[in-house]
Amino acid sequence: MKLRGLIIAMIVLVALMAALYWSNRHPKTPETTEASAEVAPKILSLKQDDISSIDLKKKDADEIVLAKNNGQWQITAPRQLGADQSAMSSMLSALSSLNSDRLVEEKAGNLSQYGLADAPFEAVISEKDNKTQKLLLGDKTPSDNAVYAKLEGDPRIFTIATYEKNNIDKSVNDLRDKRLITANQDKISKVELLAKKQDIEFGRNKDEWQIVKPKPLRANGTQVDDLVRNLADAKMELSSSDDAKKIATAFASATPVATARVTDESGTQELQVRKNKEDYYAKSSVVDGIYKVPSSLGQAMDKGLDDFRNKKLFDFGYSDPNKVEIHDASKSYFLTHGGEDWWNDSGQKLDAGTAQSLVDKVRDLSATKFVDSGFTQSILDLTVVSNDGKRTEKVLISKSGDNYIAKREGEP
Repeated sequence: MKLRGLIIAMIVLVALMAALYWSNRHPKTPETTEASAEVAPKILSLKQDDISSIDLKKKDADEIVLAKNNGQWQITAPRQLGADQSAMSSMLSALSSLNSDRLVEEKAGNLSQYGLADAPFEAVISEKDNKTQKLLLGDKTPSDNAVYAKLEGDPRIFTIATYEKNNIDKSVNDLRDKRLITANQDKISKVELLAKKQDIEFGRNKDEWQIVKPKPLRANGTQVDDLVRNLADAKMELSSSDDAKKIATAFASATPVATARVTDESGTQELQVRKNKEDYYAKSSVVDGIYKVPSSLGQAMDKGLDDFRNKKLFDFGYSDPNKVEIHDASKSYFLTHGGEDWWNDSGQKLDAGTAQSLVDKVRDLSATKFVDSGFTQSILDLTVVSNDGKRTEKVLISKSGDNYIAKREGEP
């Protein structure tokens, strides 16, 4: 009987322990939630819009001073630089609402044991009402996944997660504006490209790009958009080991790849790109210095006129034309589109599949390369009317040896 009673008592004890463990892991009441909040309180709670400057001090590194001017953040020390507004927004978000991982001590007696007597990192945050907060970050915790932290004037010691520290502890390279072209991509109206011994100019009318120089030509909008995107996205590649003098020397002896000039409503900006062995370097009119850049930028700029020309013979695209006329030496073909059907010039309804196949082949006609001469007598004329009769395109085709040469009427 006594043994049985002991077994029952042990079962009850185990059940109570399990219930206690579960209740600790799954708090039910507001009181337990508040207790958890007290264990890991918030360190900083600021309004981002009220923060006017941030001073980052780190041992064995230059002090970084950031100031907001007319709503835009700038780096004012160790030298004047534009700041990456997105990077600043991320850091401000981390600083303005900084949560602790846990509260270590309510009132610390010895700051040295936490690495906070002479903290290796300080962030001084100033607000527009002249209030300041100084955040100190000390040693890593024994678990290596957090660091000790405190506010100057607050006796409490906290820990914050390592990722929280990484969101705050930034270098100049992390925070500076790395753009080499600052023009608004959507507002760029003109692009000049000096590459492959050619001077090419593109002009934009609404969303359509045209080649303006060396002579007016139809442009491949996708290719020009890709060039503009690469220029607008051009950023310097930075690392702590970069040597400005070595980079300048490499640029001076490098082979020119291309020079681009982009114009928007604010003016014209220039970017020179050169290649030295496998590395690309750039010099911008926007920012002082010479910088390494991704190879993708150099490759996007290293193109000639023909790379940007529209190779399609017709511009009616994926919308079906209103009318197609084909004339060869002895025969003529007429197709008129009405509703879902195709008709010939006699008013007879054509087989939809056959007519659509012919239209698709006309749509897909493209140049394999561009030539300046060789066109003789036309052996085939194609005329396409599209856009509800507003666009008429005519292409003439002649034979030259084993090849065919085509030209659009009214164009060089």
